[in-house]
Amino acid sequence: MTKIWKETGFVNDDPWVVETEETKAGSNEKAILGLDAFIDVVSIDDARELGVLIAPADDVTRLAPYLDRIALVAVAFPAFNDGRAFSHASLLRSQLRFGGEVRAVGDVLIDQIPLMLRCGIDSFAVTNATAIKRLSEGRLPGIANHYQPTARPSSDAKSYSWRRVS
Repeated sequence: MTKIWKETGFVNDDPWVVETEETKAGSNEKAILGLDAFIDVVSIDDARELGVLIAPADDVTRLAPYLDRIALVAVAFPAFNDGRAFSHASLLRSQLRFGGEVRAVGDVLIDQIPLMLRCGIDSFAVTNATAIKRLSEGRLPGIANHYQPTARPSSDAKSYSWRRVS
């Protein structure tokens, strides 16, 4: 079972559905389309109620002309060892200045969530039983010091080991 988690806790009644050949969004749900399908729809219609799924091999910069009309961008983690979605999320936040919701979908593991948060991901479609259990217990792992800034700056300027703060 998939549960949606944000830093405020688990979300009930999340309307977003990743559409596939077998799964389509219902009347009270919102569709998340693949990049090509999304661009096809947004070139004809407004599409403000749609989300877009960025697969690992997709070019996230193709979304640049449409970012003001996107409600949610889902970045896919098909396997724990495929980290291209970290780069997609970072590009969305840092270079493309996307201010909407960025969601991690796929193989979302508890150890990776703090790093995903630093890259600008702010919601998570979690299916891993261990991750769901630890998130429900408030047990999010973390690292106090970082070597570089990211899309989501640290609240404590001294947490960057390389930065000299006077």
